[in-house]
Amino acid sequence: MKSIIEAAFDEEVAFLKALVRVPSDNPPGDCEPHAETAAALLESMGFKVERLPVPEPFVRQHGMRSVTNLIVRHTFGAGSGPVIALNAHGDVVPPGEGWTADPYGAEERGGAIYGRGVAVSKSDFATYAYALKALIASGLDLDGTVELHLTYDEEAGGFVGPKWLIEQGLSKPDLAFSAGFSYAITTAHNGVLHLEVVVRGRQAHAAMPETGVDALEHVVPILQALYEERHRLGGTVSAQKGIGSPKLTVGLISGGINTNVVPDRIVMRLDRRLIPEEVGLDVEAALIRLIEDAAPKVPELEVEVRRIMLAEPLRPLPGVEKLVEAVQRHATAVLGVAVEPTGVPLYTDARHYAAAGIPTILYGAGPRSILEANAHAADEHLKLSDLKAATEVVALALADLLKKA
Repeated sequence: MKSIIEAAFDEEVAFLKALVRVPSDNPPGDCEPHAETAAALLESMGFKVERLPVPEPFVRQHGMRSVTNLIVRHTFGAGSGPVIALNAHGDVVPPGEGWTADPYGAEERGGAIYGRGVAVSKSDFATYAYALKALIASGLDLDGTVELHLTYDEEAGGFVGPKWLIEQGLSKPDLAFSAGFSYAITTAHNGVLHLEVVVRGRQAHAAMPETGVDALEHVVPILQALYEERHRLGGTVSAQKGIGSPKLTVGLISGGINTNVVPDRIVMRLDRRLIPEEVGLDVEAALIRLIEDAAPKVPELEVEVRRIMLAEPLRPLPGVEKLVEAVQRHATAVLGVAVEPTGVPLYTDARHYAAAGIPTILYGAGPRSILEANAHAADEHLKLSDLKAATEVVALALADLLKKA
């Protein structure tokens, strides 16, 4: 397998660079052009690509403009073995400032490629496609199916990507890999709850504030309760390695009319990170109660809380140990360091596979941490050695999982 991957590695690097050079920022989430580029590249490799456009109303409901998901399927032998999905996302966060390279230039320097999305997770479009290509070229006697699920809304929650593919019955995998990094096997991750809190009062002239209902004034005890809750959460630690504590952040506050007007409306957005031991609906109910209890009981003051998004944590399912064992053995051998299962304190599309009862891990191309890759930051980059190693590990793990009984 190693020699096959080595022989095609320059082609794999060129494939990844071509993907980085096509912007797919989310927001705004106009990702169809990138999907078409990816599909054309995959077809040039000899794969049959299913283009699966998501209906525009559903896409816009989730804050995006266009999404076309891609599936590539290859069956080995009689196809009676497991169906294994490999999912990576092509949408990326906007580049922001502070880059020393063109975010869409795919510049290669110091043994790494620089560009937005090169690590998260356009790299695993390349990892998974070239692992599958190597597996086919190996001629090994295998049985089962490998599917590439290349989706475009992870940054918006995965609801029109993996979740849509599964709910529409477009794929029914038995096992799943999701995009990850090379030096750890992720088996658990946090969930997230986003809430919007609207506090409504009544405007008045700043010369006579007592004649109005100051929404900002009445937000203060709510904020105090939220920050007390944030500190309380620090005393709870997940039993899952790598997860840590639940988190609470007030990420956005807006409101007011003018300097000389009592503000009649304040809007806050909250981010509550869930550890795997928590249930999202229970956390949501408790947080709404906390906000409502903290709000002053003042005539004409209204407090409205609505959910923007709820993503449950990824929790290991029975059967995930087969994936861990296959990856761990080969990753440790290829990389020359111990590669262990762990959790991560963020949320990903992997949870949609697990929610459908599909044992799932995150594993792919990347360094030891998100910080090391500058993922979601300026100068995001990926070492070519990590890309090559991950491609080999995934190909070898798939070969083990598809081995005839």
